[in-house]
Amino acid sequence: MRILIADDHALFRDGLRSLLLAQGHDVVGEAKNGHEAVSLARELKPDMVLMDLQMPELDGIAATRALTAELPEVKVLILTASEEESKLFDAIKSGAQGYLLKNLEADAFFDLLDRAQRGEPALTPALARKLLQEFARPTEASSSDEEPLTPREREVLELMVEGITSNRKLAKRLGLSENTVKFHVRNILDKLRLHNRAEVVGYALRHKIVP
Repeated sequence: MRILIADDHALFRDGLRSLLLAQGHDVVGEAKNGHEAVSLARELKPDMVLMDLQMPELDGIAATRALTAELPEVKVLILTASEEESKLFDAIKSGAQGYLLKNLEADAFFDLLDRAQRGEPALTPALARKLLQEFARPTEASSSDEEPLTPREREVLELMVEGITSNRKLAKRLGLSENTVKFHVRNILDKLRLHNRAEVVGYALRHKIVP
């Protein structure tokens, strides 16, 4: 996987680069602030950006929002020391594929990295619970001008809310091909104007789209 590292601490970037290279990943670039991260992502088109939150000039949330809007095919994974719940919620709303704390063990880190690469939400169980609790709170009904989901798309969405987010598992549960599942997931993302599956699950819970 081609990865761009965005962090303002040189020593942390050095250590993370070594860890990623040892696991066979290709570190294509490094940025020390949000502006550099967005600029390098445009130039290098990495598969994934590992994004710190607290950076000078442009913080990680703003950089993630810019990247996911302009380059939706590039997955952004927040990698930070911040355990603030508000930062977690803001990161997912901005389009991040996941939110990882820097105190993770290496095995857990690479497991979540693999999930993100497959297009699944990359969250530890504790952070996933916090996210679901936040998005399950009552809120205003969704906008009336949204294109309605088809019955099959609702089936896919219900399974995603239950925690089945990989194409392979969705296909098995629904008796469909993985390509057909990808088609339905893409339609759901387009209709709800969202960037990734983590956002879809949170949105569905918040707006009570599925039971």
